[in-house]
Amino acid sequence: MFSPEGPSLRELAVQALSSVERGYDLLAPKFDHTPFRTPDSVLEAVAKALTPLGPFEAGLDLCCGTGAGLDVLAQVCGGSVTGVDFSAGMLDVARRLPPPDGPDVTWVQADARALPFGPAFDLVVSFGAFGHFLPRELPGLFGQVHSVLRPGGAFAFPVLAPPRPTGLGFWMLLGFDAVMRVRNALWRPPFVMYYRAFRLGDVLRESARAGFATDLYALPEFGERDDGSPRARLVVARKVTSPPAP
Repeated sequence: MFSPEGPSLRELAVQALSSVERGYDLLAPKFDHTPFRTPDSVLEAVAKALTPLGPFEAGLDLCCGTGAGLDVLAQVCGGSVTGVDFSAGMLDVARRLPPPDGPDVTWVQADARALPFGPAFDLVVSFGAFGHFLPRELPGLFGQVHSVLRPGGAFAFPVLAPPRPTGLGFWMLLGFDAVMRVRNALWRPPFVMYYRAFRLGDVLRESARAGFATDLYALPEFGERDDGSPRARLVVARKVTSPPAP
């Protein structure tokens, strides 16, 4: 993160004291040189898992950032792919990168909580964005995705098994979330980024309420935990019903 290509400690501090949108605008030129970018190994595993579930025609990368997920969509969608993000800076970087081979690519600046599309997509993917949504925002987020999918369309995203309390990773994430809560209690505007706020049980419950039928697919590339459960899964939520009336 602190290599010559990545942001400096001072730059990260300025970004962390900004709003989420402004922080990512500032981070955008160096984002692909940070650990925050989804690793290629995850993108490749998701593309491999999605391939037999298609074919898909039109795809949407939700909270696309600098566009790494568009390569996944380009592999499984035969028509068009769209990246949507609320950071103009991240989209500027995405537009300058060579587009993936295959379908036409469109970039749209918009908030995931108010998507400017009708039911135009067969597949929506998202990578590493859910920490920016509070638990109370999940119903609205799933409702928005449901509204832009065609009947039978899928919402797909990878999830990692949470670290156990006996491991260092658990305490690192717990500490990060604690620091962010203190920061947001003392400083405005808030910067919503909580690693432990997006829990699989909540996801399954809210996706069902929004009108999805959800399946979980192991991503074997990342191995298993000591109890034999996968370290990483792909959540695939298929649109099966209309959302319930408010």
